[in-house]
Amino acid sequence: MSEINKVVLAYSGGLDTSVIVKWLQETYDCEVVTFTADIGQGEEVEPARAKAEALGVKEIYIDDMREEYVRDYVFPMFRANAIYEGEYLLGTSIARPLIAKRMIDIANETGADAISHGATGKGNDQVRFELGAYALKPGVKVIAPWREWDLNSRDKLLEYCETHNIPVEMKRGKKSPFSMDANLLHISYEGGNLEDPWSEAEDDMWRWSVAPEDAPDTATYIELTYQQGDIVEINGEAKTPAEVLTELNSIGGANGIGRLDIVENRYVGMKSRGCYETPGGTIMMRAHRAIESITLDREVAHLKDELMPRYATLIYNGYWWSPERKMLQTAIDESQQCVNGIVRLKLYKGNVIVVGRKSEQSLFDEAIATFDDDEGAYNQKDAEGFIKLNALRMRIASNKGRTLD
Repeated sequence: MSEINKVVLAYSGGLDTSVIVKWLQETYDCEVVTFTADIGQGEEVEPARAKAEALGVKEIYIDDMREEYVRDYVFPMFRANAIYEGEYLLGTSIARPLIAKRMIDIANETGADAISHGATGKGNDQVRFELGAYALKPGVKVIAPWREWDLNSRDKLLEYCETHNIPVEMKRGKKSPFSMDANLLHISYEGGNLEDPWSEAEDDMWRWSVAPEDAPDTATYIELTYQQGDIVEINGEAKTPAEVLTELNSIGGANGIGRLDIVENRYVGMKSRGCYETPGGTIMMRAHRAIESITLDREVAHLKDELMPRYATLIYNGYWWSPERKMLQTAIDESQQCVNGIVRLKLYKGNVIVVGRKSEQSLFDEAIATFDDDEGAYNQKDAEGFIKLNALRMRIASNKGRTLD
């Protein structure tokens, strides 16, 4: 323990990480550097400074990382149409490599020889933070208090606070029974009655969206402009990446879009039930597939769909900084060079409906696709040989007496 001189802690200012500051100081007799990231969680992060100062922290980092988060992590992931297990849009997963990277940057800047986080030993985040840290700084030491201490309940944490004179902000009113994590891409809910997969989520749990049945009776139309697979304009108005996601969250939430209730397979081996609100991401996913439908070559599109589950699993499991994810990203980004154009959407009571798409680089040729006279652009007689050649192996098998049923 005496080998640890300085630790960079991912610090929220809440109960857990405030206890961790003092616990690190006492257990490791080390200096603690706190790092608080604003990635669009919707809460003020600056109060974390005063809390850290009260705990004797001398080096305090509070960074606005919203633009970097969406530009360098969310947008590249959405170019791949990444969905984990057919449903989850990876809102928590994709935030972790950014935080891990910044922690390592700060460790290098301050001469720290260790990092620490407040993720539990049952979850995925411990894996994501630590895989990222080791990939970026192989010799870094990692301290995970939840795997070391015996403060395994809220009551024990509060007792520790009382014993060590750690100020605790007791919020008035009803305490949320859910464990929540938010950033610009989504907000997640776990715990409480959600631990029973048969129990329906309560209506007052949701924070970002109205219930679909309470959404407006009139549809909302929007147009999204794409350049190389990324949204750059909403309704013709230029937006930064963070502005795009912020506005789509607002529009989508108002129309009851983006609620999800799933049971997922965690990397550490257990199943977990969680609810997610991803209004902007849900819109982005539908729109991106729409613009790709007219701009991507068929085989490129199909290959992307084959690679996507592997890519999504890499992100979910914490391998953003792995060589295989980087290799896949290079291929994905290359595929997006011609993904340019505009998608028109109708948003109505929880639904995202594509009603139009256009691109100067569209591969859709009306002269060929039309059911009317195509004036020789496509010779329908050519289909006969095409069909017979593709049926050849099945005809041979049938002639040899091999049944296919």
